[in-house]
Amino acid sequence: MLTADLVVKSLGRLFAVLVFPLVLTSVLATGLGMSATVSAADGQTSQQMANAKTSDADLWRAVKAGDSGFTTAQGVEANVLINVVGNQGTIIKNEYLTPAMAVAVLGVFAAFLVFYFVNGPSKLSNGFSGKMVLRWSKADLILHWTMAISCLGLILTGLIIMLGKHFLQPYVSDGIWAAVILAGKTIHDWVGPIFMAAWVLCVVKWMPMQTFKMYDLKWFLVVGGYINFGPFKGKHPDSGFANAGEKMWFWTLTIFGLFICVSGIMLVLPGLELPREASMAALLIHASSAIIIIAFTIVHIWMATVLSEGGIDCMKSGYCDENWAVQHHNLWYDEIKENGTLEYKD
Repeated sequence: MLTADLVVKSLGRLFAVLVFPLVLTSVLATGLGMSATVSAADGQTSQQMANAKTSDADLWRAVKAGDSGFTTAQGVEANVLINVVGNQGTIIKNEYLTPAMAVAVLGVFAAFLVFYFVNGPSKLSNGFSGKMVLRWSKADLILHWTMAISCLGLILTGLIIMLGKHFLQPYVSDGIWAAVILAGKTIHDWVGPIFMAAWVLCVVKWMPMQTFKMYDLKWFLVVGGYINFGPFKGKHPDSGFANAGEKMWFWTLTIFGLFICVSGIMLVLPGLELPREASMAALLIHASSAIIIIAFTIVHIWMATVLSEGGIDCMKSGYCDENWAVQHHNLWYDEIKENGTLEYKD
């Protein structure tokens, strides 16, 4: 018969053998888990403290280098914090293209002004004959003046946009400057399509007359016969319908006009949704092409008006004086005289 002492002793042995190891194992596992959690928490806290000390500098350094991040805008420029290419393009425009445009306007104009006072205009050797020869059709005149006026409008408004902050904004009130720059930008955008259409028609219609010939080289060598002193005085090189200078102007307008038109479309059509890099490239190409066209436009105006006696008459009435045709475009005059297309003004 079992006694109470024997039962207690038996239960004690059973607890020691079965239960106690389980309890001990559970306690140890819990202790180790808590220790690991504390260690992980300590490690995380240490890492956060380290990040807190370096994250601001590292983040700003990465952002300035152009690293992507997270933005709420999810368009073309999604996750772009700072566009490095855009900033670099702005520097190029402000430090190089803007001064170059000022030089193109003031420098070229001043150079021709000095040349005019030193050399004078190119006079007709035999004076005016009084006989006017048909050179341009009415359609050509309309096309020329449409492109000329629109081109000048774009040049003037473009100069305001690019240079206005230097020569105008400091001397007027903020309200006047805002109105001027808004008007300039609006006119520039709306005149652009007119210029593009005229440019396309001019290129297509006049290109056949603009191919370079061997005799054009001599035109350059004697500066077109415009020099009134030294060994070049009185030299009148051969020239067809368009002389070498006019051909150079035409091809400059053709090539860089194409750049102007394409880049202009890229800049004014928001529906294209171009990335900042493409927009900045278009802006730089647009400004660079404009500088070249502005310089050649000034040369073209000087040569056609002040430096060439009787030259402006061609684009006013479509007729030129016969002596002017013989002196400046002798090969063209001989051609129309031989083939019977020479037409005098009544």
